[in-house]
Parts: sequence; structure tokens; C-alpha cells
Amino acid sequence: MKTYSAKPADIEKKWVVIDASGLVVGRLATIIAMRLKGKHLPIYTPHVDCGDNVIVVNAEKVVFTGRKKDQKAYYHHTGFPGGIKERTAKFILEGRFPERVIEKAVERMLARGPLGRKILGNLRVYKGPSHPHEAQQPVALDVAALNRKNVRN
Repeated sequence: MKTYSAKPADIEKKWVVIDASGLVVGRLATIIAMRLKGKHLPIYTPHVDCGDNVIVVNAEKVVFTGRKKDQKAYYHHTGFPGGIKERTAKFILEGRFPERVIEKAVERMLARGPLGRKILGNLRVYKGPSHPHEAQQPVALDVAALNRKNVRN
């Protein structure tokens, strides 16, 4: 018996929409990363983009456990000597682009290479309850119902 290896032509990509209201960031990011990579499918092939397209709405309503909202720091460098900058998760969530918290969490769970960058392109995160992908007829995925620990009040 030979090992099955999916070809890009064999892949049927689905569209999934997730409402992030009240969901824990890390747990949400693992589910999104698994869906993007295609590990939930029986035809999963590591070197092929066989995952779904994921839409996340209400990104500003995600929650952190413990004191991570105040203590978790996101770093970036300006390129100049001594130019390392730091922002807390609270600063980003209350800022102009709160969807970057989810994008960074998922990005850091995927491989860093050409395939990882391509897979990350299948993720779309919006801070409000609406999205412009109604024509793709996305199926709602209830992450809160998968495990009671996925939700914080």
C-alpha cells in the first residue's frame, strides 16, 4: 500500500468564519493554525497548502488569560542601533489595529518559509462583526462549543 500524497489540484478549499467574541487568544490561534494548515483533514499533506480559508470577525473582543493583557509584550526593531520597541497586548487591542494580535499569534504557530507565508494569506481578520466575503458562503465554526476552556467571561 502506498502513502497518499495530495496534489494541489485535488484540494477543495472551504471557507470558515469564526466569531472571536470572548475567546482566549492562544486557543483560538491553535484552532485557526490547524485549519489553515489542513491538519483536520484526512488528506493532509505537509508540503501542500490543503487547509481552509479562515475569516475571523470581532477580533477586538478576544481575551487573554491571567495578566497577559498587561504583561505580554510585542517587540519590533526600527533598524537603528538601540531601536527595539515594545508594545503591550492591551495597547494593541485598544489601538487602531486590534486584529494584529490574532494575526501574530497564528503567524508564530505556522512554519517560517514560502509555504507558511502562502498559508497565512488564507487568513482574514476583521475587528468588527462584518466581513466582505459573503459571496464565498462561509460556514460558521463555533470554537466556544469545542471546549469550555476556549471561552472566558
